[in-house]
Amino acid sequence: MILDKHTANKTAELLLQINAIKLRPENPFTWASGWKSPIYCDNRILLSFPVIRNYVKEEIAKQVEELYGKPDIIAGVATGAIGIGVLVAEYLGLPFIYVRPEAKSHGRQNQIEGLLEKDQTVVVIEDLISTGKSSLNAVEALANDGAKIKGMIAIFTYGFDIASKNFEKKEIDLHTLSDFETLIQLASETNYIKEEQLHTLMEWRKDPSLWKP
Repeated sequence: MILDKHTANKTAELLLQINAIKLRPENPFTWASGWKSPIYCDNRILLSFPVIRNYVKEEIAKQVEELYGKPDIIAGVATGAIGIGVLVAEYLGLPFIYVRPEAKSHGRQNQIEGLLEKDQTVVVIEDLISTGKSSLNAVEALANDGAKIKGMIAIFTYGFDIASKNFEKKEIDLHTLSDFETLIQLASETNYIKEEQLHTLMEWRKDPSLWKP
């Protein structure tokens, strides 16, 4: 869910500006899941742009406080949200932890890195939401360790129905700075993409798992 439309537009504009979001309908990307996609989002690149990362950091921090007050801890989902998660935690003056996709096979075999005590309240920071599977895996790990999850804030979401259903099923509150609809509208209005490219993107969005170029 988008909390602030102006923030959504500005975030989409900045991500396009630094090519964090790449639109390539004519030469699709292949995701780790095997899905073919005309769009690829790499929000980690914003860490290389101080002004932009500060904007994103401050907007996420504002939404954390507006939506949830101050939690006990900020958690980032590894690896994409570690950087921005640390920045948000620092801005809010809060402890930070991060969650691996799975426990390490060596050492202390941690899945959660950092100090988390039972019943502490946590807001989870994510860089990108696709199906939501990896994000909710992190939430489950935190809950299993005794955390009380207040919600999750991500930079961007593709807005897939499956993600909405997954979050609803787990009863996890999700907000994002920007989303696919905002991005595509802006890209179209500014002639970042052509009309035929827009058509391809909208067709892909209907059923990304079965889409073929």
